[in-house]
Order: sequence, then C-alpha cells, then structure tokens
Amino acid sequence: MSKKLEGKTALITGGSTGIGKATLLEFVAQGATVFITGRRQKELDAAVAEAGSNAIGIQGDISNLADLDCVFAEIAAKTDHLDIVFANAGVGDFQRFGEITEEHFDKAFNINVKGTLFTVQKALPLMREGGSVILTGSTTGSSGTENFSVYSATKAAIRNFARNWILDLKPRGIRVNTLSPGPVKTPGALGLVPDEAADDFMNQMASLVPLGRVGEPREIARVAVFLASDDSSFVNGAEIFADGGAAQI
Repeated sequence: MSKKLEGKTALITGGSTGIGKATLLEFVAQGATVFITGRRQKELDAAVAEAGSNAIGIQGDISNLADLDCVFAEIAAKTDHLDIVFANAGVGDFQRFGEITEEHFDKAFNINVKGTLFTVQKALPLMREGGSVILTGSTTGSSGTENFSVYSATKAAIRNFARNWILDLKPRGIRVNTLSPGPVKTPGALGLVPDEAADDFMNQMASLVPLGRVGEPREIARVAVFLASDDSSFVNGAEIFADGGAAQI
C-alpha cells in the first residue's frame, strides 16, 4: 500500500509536543521528510528521536523574525523545496475581559498571527507549485469562549489568512486550508489550568462535545495528513473542523 506523503518534504512549526508532534509522527509514517521547529531544545530532541531519521529539529521562536530566517536558512541548506507547511505553533491563555494586559495581547498575536504570517511568507521561496499550506485554527475562532477572547481573535485572523492567501497564491496552485480542532488533550490544553484541576477541566470540555469526549492529538494529525496529501487536491480555502461536533451546535 502506497504512503500518502511518499517523497514529500514538510515543515511543522510547534512540532515538538501535542498536535504538532502527533502530526510529525503521522507525516513520517506516511513517507515524508519533516522539519519541525520548537522553542525548547529538550522537547525538540525527544520528538525527533521518537520520529526517526526522517525528522529534523530546528530550535526557534516563530515570533522572532531572525529565528525564522535561521530556520529557513537551515532548511534551504538541506533541501531545495518544501511541499507542505503546517503552521501549527501557537499559544493561548485564559484572561478575564477587564484584566487583559498588553503583555497577554502581544504574546498571543505575536506568536499566533505574526508568527504564522511570516512562517508562511518566508516559506514561499521554497514551496513547490501545487503545495499545501495548513494553518491551525480553532473552534474558538468562530464561537465564543468565556475569558478567551484574545486567543479567539487570533484564530479568527488565521481563518481569514486562508481566505485571502488562496487568491494570492492562485498562480502557483498552492492550497491553503485551516484545520480547527476542538478540545484536545494536549500539554498546552492541560497547561491552561493548575495540575490539580486538569481532570475536571477535561471533563468539562468533554461535556461540550456531542461525541462526549475530548480529542486525541493523533486524531487531529490524521486530518492534517489528509490536507497535506493529494487526497485533498480540490480542497482549498476551507476550514476543516476536527472537534467532535463542538462548533456545530
């Protein structure tokens, strides 16, 4: 049975934990060579070790343009093209409206919006015609979540990047789609609350999902494989929800 990403080269930002790491493992299993970025070297090294020889880790912060330049210089030194860019890196924290700080706002927008924009823009010289760009959105980009307005706004911006970039990239046939997870059991999600409240938080999130549970990172990664592969060759500008139905009610 042929592998869906055989011979393709991919970049995943935020690829050392959670959905990014799960997608790294799925992409490699489907035959891709995968570059991943992450801010923490220890987690980056562990993800690469688990994925095997077709994974290459590059430390960097996507909100720092100098770091991004170094990331793409290293990629260009090892390959002459990218077929897939999964702009996945992002952060989010609860913050009550009325208590939002400039630091909170800047961190979220610098990583989620600025970082995504410049990741994709700086990847363009390496992107092959007909390539696939996947942006990580969220159900919060189209539905309200208490005390989560700044993060939600960043994800609404991500969704609109896809709508516009498909026009900008039309001459090159590069597809851009948004993958929007619902509640998923990741280190990032668990980090939103104190450790002792994590189980209750996950149970609360599960109660909002028609399937009655939160998602697993691998379930989101398999949707990313679909969007990265030729199986989705006529899917462009779409928002694909992998949320157990949470955004549909």
